[in-house]
Formats: sequence, C-alpha cells, structure tokens
Amino acid sequence: MIQRRISKQIKIGDVKIGAGAPIVVQSMTNTDTRDVKSTLKQIYNMSENGCEIVRLAILNADAAEAVREIKKKSPVPLVADIHFDYRLAIKCIENGIDALRINPGNIGKEENIKKVVSLAKTNNIPIRIGINAGSLEKDLEQLNIPLSEKMVESALRHIKILEDNNFDNIKISLKSSDVLTTIDAYRLIAKKVEYPLHLGVTEAGTYTGGIIKSAVGLGTLLAEGIGDTIRVSLTDSPVEEVKAAYLILKSLGLRQRGINFVSCPTCGRTQINLISLAKEVEKRLENFDKPLTIAVMGCAVNGPGEAKHADYGIAGGIKEGYIFKKGEIIKKLPEEKLVDEFINLIQMENV
Repeated sequence: MIQRRISKQIKIGDVKIGAGAPIVVQSMTNTDTRDVKSTLKQIYNMSENGCEIVRLAILNADAAEAVREIKKKSPVPLVADIHFDYRLAIKCIENGIDALRINPGNIGKEENIKKVVSLAKTNNIPIRIGINAGSLEKDLEQLNIPLSEKMVESALRHIKILEDNNFDNIKISLKSSDVLTTIDAYRLIAKKVEYPLHLGVTEAGTYTGGIIKSAVGLGTLLAEGIGDTIRVSLTDSPVEEVKAAYLILKSLGLRQRGINFVSCPTCGRTQINLISLAKEVEKRLENFDKPLTIAVMGCAVNGPGEAKHADYGIAGGIKEGYIFKKGEIIKKLPEEKLVDEFINLIQMENV
C-alpha cells in the first residue's frame, strides 16, 4: 500500500486535487484553440478515454476569447496555458476558465501580477506554477548547483510572489526531459512545500520511448507517494497520453480503469501464435470498462496456474487453446475460434 504525501487540497472545477484525493489524469489539446469545433471534439475524445482535466494553449487574444465557447460545452475542467501576457490570463478568467498555468515572475510589472492574482482569488481560480528545466532564470542557470536544485529555487521564487499577494491556491510542476533530474526536483520540492504536485517528464519523446521514460520517472515518484496529478507527455495523440497515464497508475494500484491485462512472454513451450493472440484480445477489450483481470498465457501447463488470479484467461495448446475462469479450465477450442468465444463469454457475463 503506497503512503501518499499529504498535500493541501485545491479544486479545478469540480475535480479535487491533493489531500488524499485520487491522482488526477490530465493532458493537453494539440488543436488550434481558436478552432472551437475541433478543440471540443478532441476534448470529448480525451474525456471518453478518462482524461479529467484538459489544458489549452492560449497563444493570443483570439484563443482567449474562444475559451468562452469551449467552456460552455466542455465535459471536463479546463486550464489555460499562458506565457508572459497577463492580459490573456485576465481574459481567460473572465471567459470562465477553471485554472491557469502561468508563472507570476514572467508576467512583468508587479501591478500586472496583482491584477491576475486578485482576479484569480476572486473567482477561486488555481494557478499552476510550471517550472521547465530548459527555461530557468538566467541567474539560476549560472549557479554551480545541480539542475534539480535550480528548478526548485525557481519554483520557490514564483511561489513567494503569489504568497506575498496572499494567494495559496497553487499547484506546482517541475519538469525536465531528464528522468533523474525530474525525480530529484520533485523529491526536493515535496519536502519544502505542502502544495499539490503535478508530475510529468517533459519532452519525453515518441510513443514507446516516451512511455518508458514517463513510467520510470512518474512511477518512481508515485511509488514514493509523491504526485497529485499527472500527464504523460508524448509526441503522439493526447488520447494515447491518457491511456498511458492510466496504465502507470494501474500498475501501482493507484487507479483502476478498464481491464488489467496479463500475458506471458514467449518461450519454447509456446505452440500457438501467442503474440497476435494477446494483441487481438487486448485490442478488442480496449474500451471494455470493467475492472477485470484478463490473462493470455502461452501454454496449458503453466497458464491457468500462473494466472489463477485472473477473472478470465486463455492458455495456449498445440494449435488450440483453453479458456479458463478463476484458474479453472471451462472450454477447449481450435486456435481460430478462441478469441471470438473468449470475448463473447466476457461480454455475456459482464453486461
């Protein structure tokens, strides 16, 4: 059982974050925010796959204005991602945004910071301070200390600006493309503040490499109880980010969405096309939203025994296979009929 770090709780829309609330999965649209129709279509697709908070890039005044229409129809809370221009933050708050991702130290004049913070406080809008290793303050870059410590110092500076304005509705992220730097930064900040933390390994890469980096970085921190929201950053569809996030959380027993899929590696005992069989079963149950454990095993000798914890499973034979349930074999079928019968059984018994 993972002991979660106790953090202050905030709310983005109606989603609770921190203080023992379930770890929240979020992602970011890659559409042009000004294109309301396309952006909403992607938000709905992300939501249907379990995304609970969506971030929007606000590059200009037209994007900030589009927030009004997007917010009216969005099924999930929205975060405005803003850099430097305080006027975009104000416009997004006026148009109903649920949270801001903006670093107060980058806004400029103190009077502009006060305008944003005051409006955010009045409307109960949280602010995420997002520190990226590649864009630190120049004086911090020159310090002869580890990069993770520079990132934490940058975060503390931005936090102080908000706290000096009597604002504590804060979430923090410290992202690097380097896994170990990311882990170190979050470990350090977790000891210094009580604010909820948003986890991510930034610029993690394309699908396979990005998932591995994220699983190592986020998985390490989550196993230590650190983290309140997560994003798996991939050079891929936001929907794939969401699916990957749930796989990481599911592997640690922190969230459950859809099936828990188990399959064994190939070996010399396997006399069935295990790889394609496992892929087909997983694909056909991809959107089956029941908390079942499904196993696809290579041989009948070890299959039902090693996967006896599974609710349902397949064990391969010689061009045939066995369907088992809770470790007990219930049916023997030719290889070509296995998957259809297996899926039908699961769907029939779990409507």
